[in-house]
Amino acid sequence: MQKQRVVFVHGLGSFGAAAWPKQHGMALDYDALFLRRHGFHPVEEPLSSDVAADVEILVGALADVGGGHVVAHEQGAIAAMLAALDRPELVFSLSLVEPVCLSLTAELPATAAHRALMEPLFDVRTQLNDADYEREFYRRAFSSVAGVPDTPQARRSARRLRLQAPPWEAPLHIVPGVPTLVLTGGWEPLYEEIAAYLQETGALRRVAAGGHRPQDSVEGDRIIRSFIAEVGRTMSVRAS
Repeated sequence: MQKQRVVFVHGLGSFGAAAWPKQHGMALDYDALFLRRHGFHPVEEPLSSDVAADVEILVGALADVGGGHVVAHEQGAIAAMLAALDRPELVFSLSLVEPVCLSLTAELPATAAHRALMEPLFDVRTQLNDADYEREFYRRAFSSVAGVPDTPQARRSARRLRLQAPPWEAPLHIVPGVPTLVLTGGWEPLYEEIAAYLQETGALRRVAAGGHRPQDSVEGDRIIRSFIAEVGRTMSVRAS
């Protein structure tokens, strides 16, 4: 029997397989593919974010096998949902981990407060150097201190962060009608607000400890695997 494809879409930080350490073992049961979004490359200079290019990359990864499941983290969830809207027949399920789908919740209080905090920084990003922007971004978004980018890899990461467009500008305004899991870490009202919105539109909502990366916890990994397996079983029953 041919394995179902599962495509993993990273967020802002690590990318490719490095962004999904707990999920590597899913390759035993699935055709697992760990994408790199547009502008994310281990050695080439970063490029400005391009959500349309991200959607094209994702759709291409699904179309060549007739579809699959999609697991996406933070900004990666924007491309995942847009792909499901554009080509719903290719997206068997969506597992969205701490999704930064702020265009959906723009009128809600935690989203509005986050935008009010972050928008002044985005507005001056062309006037700041990469290190200063990264330091201020992490201070505002996560109340954490970013390390000094003192290696080529760290400098590319800082540059790439400054080239990302504000997530509230994404052209995402409706929710796709595919089986959806939303997984959060239970630590930040912004992500819980987005999760509650998605739950109201039909998503299965789950929480696992782990901060902004609940997929790295044992429970978060189990939730993702169980959801995909259940959707796969339902598909098999319907096909029989």
